[in-house]
Amino acid sequence: MRALRLRTVFLLIFTFFLSASNYAIAASDSSNRVLNFSTKVEVTKFFPKADRYGELREDIAVLPAMAGSEVLGWVFLTTDLVSTTGYSGKPIDTLVGIDPDGMLTSVQLVKHAEPIVLIGIPDSEIKQVTENYAGLDIKKEAEQGGSAHELDIISGATVTIMVIDDSVVRASLKVARTLGIGGLKGAEADTGPKFVIDPDKTAASDWMTLTGDGSLRRLTLDVGQINAAFVEQGNPKAIKRPAKGPDTDSYVDMYMGLADVPVIGRTILGDAEYANLKKRMKEGDHAIVVLGRGRYSFKGTGYVRGGIFDRIQLIQNDISVRFKDRQHKRLNVIDAGDAPTFKELDIFTIPADSGFDPSKPFRLQLLVHREIGAIEKTFLTFDLGYQLPQQYLKKVEVAPVAAEGTGEGAAAAPAEEQRVELWQRIWNDRQVDIAILGVALTILTGVFFFQMQVAKSEKFTFWFRIGFLTFVLVWLGWMENAQLSVVNVLALFSALTTEFSWSAFLMDPLVFLLWFAVAAALIFWGRGAYCGWLCPFGALQELSNRIAKFFKVPQVTLPWGLHERLWALKYMIFLGLFGLSLYSLAVAEHYAEVEPFKTAIILKFQRGWPYVLFAVALLAAGLFIERFYCRYLCPLGAALAIPARLRMFDWLKRYKECGNPCARCEKECMVGAIHPEGHINPNECLNCLHCQVLYQSDDKCPVCIKKLARRKKFEAQTGISKTEKGTSVKQPA
Repeated sequence: MRALRLRTVFLLIFTFFLSASNYAIAASDSSNRVLNFSTKVEVTKFFPKADRYGELREDIAVLPAMAGSEVLGWVFLTTDLVSTTGYSGKPIDTLVGIDPDGMLTSVQLVKHAEPIVLIGIPDSEIKQVTENYAGLDIKKEAEQGGSAHELDIISGATVTIMVIDDSVVRASLKVARTLGIGGLKGAEADTGPKFVIDPDKTAASDWMTLTGDGSLRRLTLDVGQINAAFVEQGNPKAIKRPAKGPDTDSYVDMYMGLADVPVIGRTILGDAEYANLKKRMKEGDHAIVVLGRGRYSFKGTGYVRGGIFDRIQLIQNDISVRFKDRQHKRLNVIDAGDAPTFKELDIFTIPADSGFDPSKPFRLQLLVHREIGAIEKTFLTFDLGYQLPQQYLKKVEVAPVAAEGTGEGAAAAPAEEQRVELWQRIWNDRQVDIAILGVALTILTGVFFFQMQVAKSEKFTFWFRIGFLTFVLVWLGWMENAQLSVVNVLALFSALTTEFSWSAFLMDPLVFLLWFAVAAALIFWGRGAYCGWLCPFGALQELSNRIAKFFKVPQVTLPWGLHERLWALKYMIFLGLFGLSLYSLAVAEHYAEVEPFKTAIILKFQRGWPYVLFAVALLAAGLFIERFYCRYLCPLGAALAIPARLRMFDWLKRYKECGNPCARCEKECMVGAIHPEGHINPNECLNCLHCQVLYQSDDKCPVCIKKLARRKKFEAQTGISKTEKGTSVKQPA
């Protein structure tokens, strides 16, 4: 029987891993994904005269649209062909139709997990933007590097729209070149000489020289030019709201250079900062320095909320790189003494897996917006072109490429190896984060294993808990966004029917470690290890309640009968969501917004007002009823409590007098997890250790008080001196 329980527990651990990796797994087999989505969208959406989808091509994940035996065009899924993610860190899936002339016939948004889109902004608006790509000429996009069209951006969803735009254009170009659509040809092997940055040219220069020889390139726009550009765009609302001030006032003044080129880097950054940059960069990485002044910021403030710089992106042929906050470092000063003064001085790292070649031309695209209403904006783009001067490059020999294996299929062959290398680079890049979480989990494990020793001091236990919860809320939650969700559990059955990929799951190291910790904790301590100590929203509730108590906010105690029945609500919510997931995981994910985690932790309350109001209402209720949401509404807590019933150990100590006659632990339990008769309900216990503090308290526990009284009475009767430790010396009468 015990062996059966162990097998059951390990099966649950494995299935939890599967559920947490649902989205990543879904991307592991691209050909199946386009086939799956094609069953949900009729081929007539893309080609009205088509009667069916044809067989999936072997060289590229594309489905022909057939009318009898005639091929009318092709349909493909963007995420099968390009790796682009949005705010959520998950793919934005769009199906695209392209005809033999290179015109897009229809673009359908079929799946996404964007937090900015799921709230505030109607999903219909985003779908309308994607559908507006019908009629886009991919031949023109190829000629102009993907910028032959204007972006139709929705205020509040800038990054999401730009990600969709980027994936649609790049994937379409890849399909067109592979199939020869519209006369486009695939990229031929580079038979010319190969150039790399010359590491031997290291002598620092000066600002005047760098700007003169093209090492630093400049984009400058004054107020008059910006106003003229919006007039040319033709938006009447934008024309009516011109930028104020003289036409000659500086609006945008940007400089850019390749910071990892020794001469440029040492001149701009200085020797010490350049050395730090080289230490931060991994093999194959590159970096640009961007300097700005004028009215308009090339950074803006959007990255503070979402971690993505939505005003700039680097473009090189079909490659585009959008920078995240982890790829960003601010500069304090420019080392070159003859440099002008700038308001913004920043370094951005270009990851090795982007395919960027520093010896080839590229451009930094700047997105400029203008407010045309209370929340409405219109946008223009301007390009800062760059070509690294030849004197910083050196020629290298390139091994000839074998004739076989040059096709698309051969390129796809090492895809899994590339993905494994990517997750390894991610883990390597986040060594500090992994180490911090590892230390925190180790400390917490030690506290649980030696809980009686820790709980001996009420003061230490209280302040340790406050400090640990603050760390979980600020660092793990708000900074790292490592908040687990019931969505992971709802995805269990979808994951079980999909091919498992460890490399895909390992893409987020902190989430991986947290799920591993949760799975292990279910065996030893139940759900309380996560819910009571590692959940950022739970920490936010408890800390806010502590503040409320400090300011004498009255605490409400519900009658036991009502309190016990309200426990069932979270299980009902979980079962409801689970039932919905059997019908449609996407629908279940939408209703999983009953969790305020995304609002309060991931987006830091930067959402539509209904969601903020809901989260604030739950926190407000928690000011009067401690951990209100955890007690009665949390579906994740319910999902963890079910397998936690199989825990192998019972660590919390109790006296036979607990509950009869003493009820102190019951009254002081922060979530009311102790029954009137003294029994601790493991489904509701958050392992806060307060009952273990009381268990050993000579001031609060009646059993300990009686033991202490008997000991003192015995000492008085026998005359044993308290000052004589380890001896039995009788005092004189």
